[in-house]
Amino acid sequence: MTISRVYHWLISLLLLSSLFLVGCASEESKNQETMFCDALKRNTEISLGKELAQVESEMRDKTGVFVLENGGAAMITRAWLCDYAEQSIDIQYFIFSSDNIGLIASDYLVRAADRGVKIRMIVDDIMVDASVNDILTLNAHENISIKIYNPALNLGKNVFEKIGNLVTDFRSSNLRMHNKTFIVDNQVVITGGRNIADEYFDFNRDYNFRDRDVLLLGKSVKDVNTSFETFWQSEHSVPVTDLVEEQTDTAAVAASFERLHEYACNPENFWPAIRNRIESFHQTITLMKQSDEFYWVDSVEFVSDAPGKNDGNQGLGGGGISTTRLIELVKNAKQSIDIQSPYLVTTELSRGLFKEAVNRGVAIRILTNSLSSTDNLEAFAGYQKDREALLETGVQIFEFRPDAAIRKQIMTDELQGTIDYTPVFGLHSKSMVIDGTITVIGTFNLDPRSANLNTECLTVIHSEEVTKEVAAGMEKEFLPENAWETTLDFNPDKKVPRMKRLKTWTRKILPKSIL
Repeated sequence: MTISRVYHWLISLLLLSSLFLVGCASEESKNQETMFCDALKRNTEISLGKELAQVESEMRDKTGVFVLENGGAAMITRAWLCDYAEQSIDIQYFIFSSDNIGLIASDYLVRAADRGVKIRMIVDDIMVDASVNDILTLNAHENISIKIYNPALNLGKNVFEKIGNLVTDFRSSNLRMHNKTFIVDNQVVITGGRNIADEYFDFNRDYNFRDRDVLLLGKSVKDVNTSFETFWQSEHSVPVTDLVEEQTDTAAVAASFERLHEYACNPENFWPAIRNRIESFHQTITLMKQSDEFYWVDSVEFVSDAPGKNDGNQGLGGGGISTTRLIELVKNAKQSIDIQSPYLVTTELSRGLFKEAVNRGVAIRILTNSLSSTDNLEAFAGYQKDREALLETGVQIFEFRPDAAIRKQIMTDELQGTIDYTPVFGLHSKSMVIDGTITVIGTFNLDPRSANLNTECLTVIHSEEVTKEVAAGMEKEFLPENAWETTLDFNPDKKVPRMKRLKTWTRKILPKSIL
């Protein structure tokens, strides 16, 4: 999230409020929707507790690791966990959209809450695209509690308060929560790059992200639980009911939930093929355990910044826990580092770290977005300014193609089979593999904002097996059909129209510290 986007957002004041304001369908459509949903019921003989019982002994001393590369698999796994959760679901996201995926996800959460599952949700204030009333409606459920992180620029604020906060406390307004965790029954976690929005799960008809999550169960989950509790109890996380007056019309709330369910049940909004896969995805833990892509790992670190990031003594700098850990990993690398980062805005410090590593014989390759594939011109302008200096450190840079051939492998199968189109693909995964033995999957972009302002989280997996799997996927994405190699003599910027290049050039006036 760049500061120019903040300004644009403040000026436009475009607060989408479609979360529950979906129109009533015709009686005929309602009947079809009801029949469709009634035919697909939860299997009451299955529960998450029963599934986990079969791996209880392994969970005591190890961490189960399953990498979620495919958008469809990432969505289906989340949905299944919502359906079979028994006690709690704790959610922490930078973006929880009110688009198709967001509405469907909200319906799954409401239905879990109806069964008595306690749900807590923390969402960053800056990217909430639903109105306060919509969030209050969800929060009105007796089993759902929602907090907003650092509510200085959006919810519950009028335009003068928003501009005032930005002008009078610029640094504090830029402290955003970029963590992404999905915790079920305090025993299973999904964390990684994906937010909750169409483009992260291959549901967008025009533009989708190549992204990566990881599912964890067992020993390391307690560290994720601790991190969530720290954020939940933090003064930076404010109950939505403290921002505006609480909604109390129970009849209106119930009607909103019913409309939400009708929306999610409509086959036009939630493709039957995908819902069928969710409903038939029984015994998830059993299937993962039997998969040759599921691993029990002795050492898995979950690294998370503290709420508020740092003490602010260094202005817009200051680093954080996640920044320090990544620096340590780069300094300790001996042979190779492969990195995926959608935004690549370097500083003298980061370029110096890479140069030191290259000088001691470490081969470094970085895959980032090209101007053709990026969704963030501000960040690309920051990268563009220092691209040559970064290349001079000795690292290799590859830029993701918008028509990358790999999208046919990572795109949701049902999307390819149901709709005849080829959306642009951009890179969003934030991953690193080191010396063939360590994999990092997280939320950290290689830019000053992630280093100093946004709270971030990382999963550091010490496993040759996991690293081999992730590295194999990354290796494909370095191929010419998926990425252009950028050198001192060539970059693919001219493959976009002149107007986009001009827009990028105008963004270069922004300071890198906020990109």
